[in-house]
Amino acid sequence: MPLSLILFIAAVQGVTEFLPVSSSGHLVLVPVITDQPYQGQSIDVAAHVGTLIAVLVYLRRDVISIIIAMLGFGDNTQMASNRRLGLMIAAATLPVVIVGFMVNYAAWHWLTLVTTLAWANLIFAGLLWAADRFGRDVFKLTDMRWSAALAIGLMQVCALIPGASRSGVTMTAARFFGYDRLAAARFSLLLSLPAIAGAGLLKTIDLIELGDMQLGLDAALVALLSALFAWLAIRLMMSWLARASFAIFVVYRLALGSILLLALQQGWIAAAI
Repeated sequence: MPLSLILFIAAVQGVTEFLPVSSSGHLVLVPVITDQPYQGQSIDVAAHVGTLIAVLVYLRRDVISIIIAMLGFGDNTQMASNRRLGLMIAAATLPVVIVGFMVNYAAWHWLTLVTTLAWANLIFAGLLWAADRFGRDVFKLTDMRWSAALAIGLMQVCALIPGASRSGVTMTAARFFGYDRLAAARFSLLLSLPAIAGAGLLKTIDLIELGDMQLGLDAALVALLSALFAWLAIRLMMSWLARASFAIFVVYRLALGSILLLALQQGWIAAAI
């Protein structure tokens, strides 16, 4: 695989995975822009591994604290809070794991349509705008309640729709519940850990069944570069949300959805993902 294509795929996956802009909405454009065939599941797995490494590095203190608390070491107030957060993350992940397992083996034609991808970008961009516009900045991450965590987890199921954006739907739900932008983004990142790990596991199982486990140097480079791009994207997003709104992401997604619909109408891209 050409180095330029490896760099491009890693950049697209790494930058869009954690921003509320839909990574699938961009990956579908890779073959169109590069005039190269689909990169294959092995490269997808490598890209997911890279983004998982990035968020683990960025949230390393949170992850270590939660793991220590979940293992039962210590019994102070902070440990109890971390243990509670870890349990909420686990519970909030269950809906997408159950539904995702079924969807992975379902043959739902509408999930493979670029039309679905385009309209999902438009609709969920509108929901993000509404949540950010009318949501209150009342709660921090330390104020996370069970009701909100479970509702955000249920909303995460919508991310199985191509173009909905896992990061986007979880941040949208958190903002509707009154969590400030940084809290919404941070909880979304924490939820991404089991979600990305689970998706990567399913893809790996598919690769084993297909007998296609030759990752090689190309996949290793994709994983490394995806990790770098994802880490930079997370840093920039958190810095942006500390001083600005989600409006820039909303406008971008509205433009992306409109471009996809136009490209379909003009026959520039295939009708299926």
